[in-house]
Amino acid sequence: MRNFLFVGGIGTGEIVLVVFVLLLLFGGKKLPELMRGAGRGIREFKDAIDSVSDENK
Repeated sequence: MRNFLFVGGIGTGEIVLVVFVLLLLFGGKKLPELMRGAGRGIREFKDAIDSVSDENK
């Protein structure tokens, strides 16, 4: 499992606060669309890293 440096200190309270701020900024209708786009971006990034790793072998 990959361990990201910035995720190490985040607890439940911080996650709730971030979700609350996102709901205030973007609203309930826009938030799922934003998360879907972020998921696609992360998936493409991981695929690109894997393809570069495969080329270097």
